[in-house]
Amino acid sequence: MHIDILTVLPALLESPFQHSMMKRAQEKGLLTIEVHPLRQWAVNEYGQVDDYQYGGGAGMVMMCEPLANAIDSLSKQRKYDAIIYLTPDGETLKQSRVNQLSLQQNLLLICGHYKGIDERIRANYVTHEISIGDYVLSGGELPAAILVDAIGRLIPGVLNDETSALTDSFQDNLLSPPVYTRPEDFRGWKVPDILLSGNHKLIDEWRHDQAMQRTQERRPDLLKD
Repeated sequence: MHIDILTVLPALLESPFQHSMMKRAQEKGLLTIEVHPLRQWAVNEYGQVDDYQYGGGAGMVMMCEPLANAIDSLSKQRKYDAIIYLTPDGETLKQSRVNQLSLQQNLLLICGHYKGIDERIRANYVTHEISIGDYVLSGGELPAAILVDAIGRLIPGVLNDETSALTDSFQDNLLSPPVYTRPEDFRGWKVPDILLSGNHKLIDEWRHDQAMQRTQERRPDLLKD
C-alpha cells in the first residue's frame, strides 16, 4: 500500500511512522508513507498556502491553488483509490471504514489546518471526509497519523500474528474481553479458572460472553449496530 500525506507541518509526522509496527511495515516493503510539505506548491515565494476567508470572520483558510496543484501533481504519479480530508465535521472514524480502506492500494490524505480548506477542494477532489472524534485539534496531522496506524496494522504481514487483528475491539461490533498473563496469582488477584482449563471451546464461549457484557456496560450503542 502507498499513502501520501499533504501537510503544512511535515515535522509533526516524523515520529509516528518511525517506530513500532509502522516502521516494520515500511521496512518489510508492505507500506510506503510519503509526507509532502504543501508549501512546495505555494502561490508565491513567501510560501503562502492560506488566505483570509470571503465574507469575513476569524481565521485563515487553506487556498485552492496549492491544494489543487499538489493533488494534480501527485495524481500523475499514481491513481488514488481515495482522497481523504481529515476534518472535525467528517464521518466519525470506525473500524468498518478502516477495514475498507486497508484493502485499497493508494491513498492520499489531506491534513486540514487553520479554519480548514477551501470548500471547492472538498467538492471537486475529496472522496472521503473523516473525523477521529467530536473535538477540534490544531490540525489534521495527528488524525492522519492515527488513520495510517489503524490502516497499516491490518495489512497482511504487518502483525506477527495476523489473527490478532481479528479479535480487536470493534471488529465484530464488540469490545474485547478481559485479558490476563503471568503470574496466575498476583497479590491474591487470580486469573479466572476457565482460562487455565485448556478447554478452548469453553474459553472462546467465556470470552464472547465477557465481550458482550463489557460492550453492554460500556458501549451499548455498538450492539444497536
